[in-house]
Amino acid sequence: MLAYLPRPPADTSRYGTFPQKPDLPAAPGAPVEDGGQQAAAAAAKRSAAMPNYPSAPRHGGFVPGEASLPPSRGSLTAQHHRGRPSWCPPPAPQEAGARLYPLHALSVANIPNSSRGRTSARSSTVPTPEGLQSRRCKLLEEDSPMVQAGKRQRQRYVTKVGKCQVNLGNIQDKKRFLSDIFTTIVDLKYRWFLFVFMMCYVVTWVVFGFIYFFDAWVRGDIGHQGDPEWQACIENVDGFVSALLLSVESQRTIGYGTRMVTANCADGVILLIAQSIVGSMIDAMMVGCMFVKISRPKKRAQTLIFSKNCVISCRDEKLCLMFRVGDLRESHMVDAKIRAKLIKSRQTAEGEFIPLEQSELNLGYDTGEDRLFLVEPQIICHVINRRSPFWDLSAESLRREQFEIIIILEGIVEATGNPCLAAGMTCQARTSYTEDEILWGYRFEPCMSLEKGAFQVDYSRFEMTFEVQTPAASAKELHELKELEKQEHSTLSLYWDHLLQPCAL
Repeated sequence: MLAYLPRPPADTSRYGTFPQKPDLPAAPGAPVEDGGQQAAAAAAKRSAAMPNYPSAPRHGGFVPGEASLPPSRGSLTAQHHRGRPSWCPPPAPQEAGARLYPLHALSVANIPNSSRGRTSARSSTVPTPEGLQSRRCKLLEEDSPMVQAGKRQRQRYVTKVGKCQVNLGNIQDKKRFLSDIFTTIVDLKYRWFLFVFMMCYVVTWVVFGFIYFFDAWVRGDIGHQGDPEWQACIENVDGFVSALLLSVESQRTIGYGTRMVTANCADGVILLIAQSIVGSMIDAMMVGCMFVKISRPKKRAQTLIFSKNCVISCRDEKLCLMFRVGDLRESHMVDAKIRAKLIKSRQTAEGEFIPLEQSELNLGYDTGEDRLFLVEPQIICHVINRRSPFWDLSAESLRREQFEIIIILEGIVEATGNPCLAAGMTCQARTSYTEDEILWGYRFEPCMSLEKGAFQVDYSRFEMTFEVQTPAASAKELHELKELEKQEHSTLSLYWDHLLQPCAL
């Protein structure tokens, strides 16, 4: 549980840097207004064309020509590059007039990260040798044995295949499981289920066979074998093995005709009736459990696949967390729904520690976007807004956080040729993403094309991503920046209206 606590924050910058032109001196003889000219200059400088903000990949995606932190944060720069090998090039010097302006990016594929397994090789720029060397330095830093050892010690709440890593122990009230014996048997593993299935029949055969043998021995049927004048209660039973065969033949209604219960005694008839009733109950229960177990759509979830990584990039000028889901079968899921949970430990203001707290991630519940028509692979999007737990998450703080996102896809299995087979049964597929499986500044490659009058899905591109320019700041900081730009634009408009008013008069 302690693995989900956030790491101690490091005093690093959440913004990237943008080299700006130095402030132009005011022209001689220009009128000086009371604060209006300063606001106009600031607004003009803010609205000037600035380069796109480079993406901040998780595994060493270096953008050539990126400027370092300003001189006022030199100590932070030294702290950020601590442990860099001596042969790594130093960061580029920062211009004097550089400011921090995160911007939304264009939909242009940037240099892909070479450490990604199946990332496409699209690129619009050619990296310089210094950029490649710096990328190699960063890869060596992040893939060091200490970092890899820390990643291996991480315990997942849910595995990638959807298995919950939670073991229940010290359960005192075991009779609750016996009260729901049907569900208990169905939930058993197959090896134990088959063992219980066989033992139910074997035990009843042995028990009733012993009762038949005891009854024949007490009445003397065993000692009078071959006596034509003896009226036997159970004929042709001369030992325990023959009594066991009589028990099997009676319960399974085989009826070979050599061993049988006669009408000379009432207790033999009552015993035969009791075995028939018990055998019918065992057949109904065990066959029902077997049918339910083999028809459960648990294996159907193996054909519902999820992308190995999440990506964070801008969509419609909003920072979004996205992942991809797909269905490999031609028989589609009916009424498919998807939801997400954030698993993270935290400590309240009163000092209470909440281990593995679950919070909901909105995947379009209010707009109905969480209901999927899962015919082709779809990209599920979580908009990072004020109600999102990732509102304050930036590219730098993502490295310090420790959490897990649980994705749950539910749907009804479509009816097959047999209407009684898996019709109306709900299937659930699960997976999880940890913070080191989230790629900041990436998007998924398209995997659909139109061929010969039909849409073709290429699942070889299901996992592929490409790098895009994305602000490294959090959604909250981007929102505050937009509000500041709106205020400056409003101030600039009022200033020009004030200047143009005397001219109009």
